[in-house]
Amino acid sequence: MAQIVILGGGESGVGAALLAQAQGHQVFLSDQGQLKDVYQSELSQHQIPFESGQHTLERILQADEIIISPGIPEKSPIVQAIKKQAISLVSEIEYAARYTNAKIIAITGSNGKTTTTLLTYHLLKEAGFNVGLAGNIGQSFAKQVLTQSFDWYVLEISSFQLDRCFDFTPDIAVLVNITPDHLDRYEYTFENYIHSKFRIFQNASAASTCILWGDDAVINQYKSLIPSGTQLKEIHFAPISGSATITDDEIVFEAGSIIRASAPIQGPHNAMNMAAAILAATEAGVSWKSIQQNLPTFQNAPHRLEPCGEWQGVQFINDSKATNVDAVYYALNSFTKPIILIIGGVDKGNDYSVLDELVKNRVKGMVCLGTDNTKLEEHFGGRVEKFIQTDQLEEAIKEAMGWANEGDIIMLSPACASFDLFKNYEDRGDRFKAAVKKLTHGS
Repeated sequence: MAQIVILGGGESGVGAALLAQAQGHQVFLSDQGQLKDVYQSELSQHQIPFESGQHTLERILQADEIIISPGIPEKSPIVQAIKKQAISLVSEIEYAARYTNAKIIAITGSNGKTTTTLLTYHLLKEAGFNVGLAGNIGQSFAKQVLTQSFDWYVLEISSFQLDRCFDFTPDIAVLVNITPDHLDRYEYTFENYIHSKFRIFQNASAASTCILWGDDAVINQYKSLIPSGTQLKEIHFAPISGSATITDDEIVFEAGSIIRASAPIQGPHNAMNMAAAILAATEAGVSWKSIQQNLPTFQNAPHRLEPCGEWQGVQFINDSKATNVDAVYYALNSFTKPIILIIGGVDKGNDYSVLDELVKNRVKGMVCLGTDNTKLEEHFGGRVEKFIQTDQLEEAIKEAMGWANEGDIIMLSPACASFDLFKNYEDRGDRFKAAVKKLTHGS
């Protein structure tokens, strides 16, 4: 019987606690924040001891193994103390994978991994596969391993989760792209973040399928990190002999093609996401006929280029999930109509210059929404015809509406984290949609 400590009492942490207890271990959960009532109730119901609002270091360091929440940074004092004691420190993904024989499709990337994960899951589920959805989305992977008997899992995996994966070996591993993100967690060194993402391939073997975007310059530069002898499948935006090719009109596969104009999600970035998902599904055994039948019924998750209203011929788009610069680049590149862009929040070391050409050609006005817009004002203040800053959401929307003409798009695509004014990006997106509905109702 081992002593297992769980750091962090969210969805993944509580799921890991339940699984560890079921394996016969002594379990203690510690959360420095305030545990939600629903999680406190679940832990109490299973008689799992926990603490909320503090970390008792002496008790934590008695552990044989510690399962850590992805939200706790490596440089935090608690992690440094654990490393000093050389205690095994793993993610929920690493821990739960030990206790399932299900096949796993794991998907990571800086942008688009949620869409790719949801579409892959949709294609497998609609094809009749006995499949679960977990990781950085949905219900805890560990809890599903404990309570379900799935044959397949589709997992969205963040770099933070991968940082504490060592033996985790997905059957199909997907890397959609790598662009600078979360650099505050990686000593502001892009290479550290790149190596974190490539950990999804670290245990790949001849039995593994590795899917990646072959046109991504960063992925190509570091592709040698993938073990040799794997089944490598690449996606290209030009006719290249390989696994999948994306043209202006089609996504072409060995098994056939998808007409992009009739696809359920639009934009060049979503063409790549669809290609990755379809490749993953076909590698899992989904038939081409099933993919053609079920692809059109896919509905993406909220807050990702989500249409959320129309007013006097002006369309509103909620892209609150765009928490980094490259996500905004993809968003701006998905439309040809004039855009009024609502941007801003907590800057994560962003380089906004990558947006300059698209802003010049497509953005007619910019509203900076945040408590500190200094960096955005310095960069974009003289680059757009109309520019204001505010820390009030309704004011931001009203200003954008005042600038808009029929045929324009008002888009929330922040490029930043949300924690200055909102609980998270979902809260930001929900409040944007509610405000749009309020301000346009009856107009």
